[in-house]
Amino acid sequence: MYLFDSDTRLTDLKNSRFGCVISDNWSVNGNPNGGYLMAMMAGAMLRASDQHKTPVVTANYLSRCVPGEAEIQVSEMARSRQFTRFEARLFQQGIEKIRALGTFLSSNDSCVVERYEAGPPELAHPDKCVPVPRMNGYSLFDQLDLRLDPSCAGWMMGGPLAEISQNKGYLSFRDGRPIDLCSLFLIIDAMPPAVMATQGVTAWVPTIELSVNIRNLPKTNRLKCSLRSRFMTCGLLEADGEVWDEEGNLAAISRQIAQFKKL
Repeated sequence: MYLFDSDTRLTDLKNSRFGCVISDNWSVNGNPNGGYLMAMMAGAMLRASDQHKTPVVTANYLSRCVPGEAEIQVSEMARSRQFTRFEARLFQQGIEKIRALGTFLSSNDSCVVERYEAGPPELAHPDKCVPVPRMNGYSLFDQLDLRLDPSCAGWMMGGPLAEISQNKGYLSFRDGRPIDLCSLFLIIDAMPPAVMATQGVTAWVPTIELSVNIRNLPKTNRLKCSLRSRFMTCGLLEADGEVWDEEGNLAAISRQIAQFKKL
């Protein structure tokens, strides 16, 4: 079993309640990664749903989670021919930490029109990209191989900063795990904050709300990822994420609202 699978394992507690153990193997600055937590909540909703296609999941991070036992409670909110909608709530020690809404599409609905008006990020060859090193407190990169394009990696190397707030590069599991639906929630939230490209490592950027839409399962295990911020005001910023496979298929998109707190 791959580490991600064991670290997202759910125990059925009946009545749409699921037990889980939040691992410290997917942490950023000592905090469990939001995409990793979302993957477990999406997995719980998938357990309750008979419709699994192109899910849209939005999570509000109410309070910081810590490694240890947790419980996820799922309730069905609405159902139609096309969509089933769920609410999921994650609790630790009786305190609600995350609330998520999930919409799942019927697999009977086919894709009539497919049109891309943008493409994958332009990246240097993987061998010319800059690997994100393994660091204390950042166990996420013990498990994921992230290679940043040189155009946005100056903040990590002490070199010149970029002119736009974008981080882009290649992402894959170090242990070779294939990419599936639940792991896309982790992958799309694994890129360092886009504002680091222009601001350097000068701030903590905690997520307030994250919305992820899975579009297609990728056909390659190494993915091309991009995270872009355009507006930062009053200590808040947005970040738009994209995940593509190496054959040019769009796998997932995201929109994140986060704080910008000076260190």
